[in-house]
Amino acid sequence: MVKTMKWILGIVGGLLGLGLLVYGIGALLPRGHVASRTLVLHAPPQAVWNVITDFASGPSWRSGLLAAEPLPDQDGRPVWRETSDFGELTYEVTRAEPPTLLVTTIVGEDLPFGGTWTYQLAAVDSACEVTITEDGQIYNPVFRFMSRFLFGYHGTIEHYLQDLARRFGEEAVFVR
Repeated sequence: MVKTMKWILGIVGGLLGLGLLVYGIGALLPRGHVASRTLVLHAPPQAVWNVITDFASGPSWRSGLLAAEPLPDQDGRPVWRETSDFGELTYEVTRAEPPTLLVTTIVGEDLPFGGTWTYQLAAVDSACEVTITEDGQIYNPVFRFMSRFLFGYHGTIEHYLQDLARRFGEEAVFVR
């Protein structure tokens, strides 16, 4: 009985220690990060623009996106709520210069993270170079640790661009 209790206390103590270590390392990491990826699609920028700005159709081509619900515009800018495997997030277009520049911002209070995605579309010969740059903040130290050491900062961008390439019948090949 005493031996079992020591094992249980050792396991609980180890888990608490691991949790404190993860929290401590996460607290030392910077809240902000910038991550960027680029790929080339064999489509004109306007065609790519039309796909990425048709937010309601996102679930038809983005894996893991279950729903995209338009919400009332904010000062004339589109706002929508996405439901995915991770829950719900609300986004707003904060800048749009069709068909070359789109900036979307996560909106909401009490979120563990926030930031913007900047989409840059550039004509290259008969193709379109698509660059997405995430300027993100991660407020929760545990999420900072997980993002830095488990998921990486580029994972969500790469996933989105892979889905976008598939939408155009292509394989995603990142050039940067």
